[in-house]
Amino acid sequence: MSLAEILLPEFDQEMGNTRKTLERIPMDKPDWKPHEKSMPMGRLAVHVATLPGWAEFTINQNELDIAPVGGPPFEMPKAGSQKELLALFDESAAKARTVIAKASDEHLLKPWSLLAGGKNIFTLPRIAVLRGLVMNHIIHHRAQLGVYLRLNDVPVPAIYGPSADESGM
Repeated sequence: MSLAEILLPEFDQEMGNTRKTLERIPMDKPDWKPHEKSMPMGRLAVHVATLPGWAEFTINQNELDIAPVGGPPFEMPKAGSQKELLALFDESAAKARTVIAKASDEHLLKPWSLLAGGKNIFTLPRIAVLRGLVMNHIIHHRAQLGVYLRLNDVPVPAIYGPSADESGM
C-alpha cells in the first residue's frame, strides 16, 4: 500500500468533518472573535476552507515563500456567503485529494520548504508537511471554529463522536 493510499482515508474523513463545521459558520458575523488576539470568524473560516489547497503547493512545488522579498505576500481569498465559503472548500479539498492520490512514495519523501522573506521556516518530507501543515493545521483551526460556534449559540457538529448538540447518529 502506498503512502497516498494510507493517507487518503484519513484525509477524506477530515474533509467531511471540516465541511460539516464550515456549513454552520454564521456568515453574518465575519468580524466576530472571542478575544482581541483571535482571528475573526470569517477570516478563520476562509483559512480552514483553503488549507487543503496547501497540498497542491506541497506536492507541485519544492518550496513556498509566504512573504517573498520584492513580491506580494500570500493573500487569502474572501468569501461573502455560505455558498462561496463551501465552494472554496470543495474546490480546495478536491484538488488536494487529486494531487495526493497521484503522488508517488518517492515524491512524498522528498523535502519541501516553507519560507518567509526568503528565510527557511522549515524543511520536511512532503508526507510530513501533508500531515502537519495541512491536515493537523485544519484540525486545529476547525476546533477553534467549534468554539466560535458554541459561543455564538450555533450547534456544534459531531466530529469524532457526539457533540452536546448532536448524538452523532
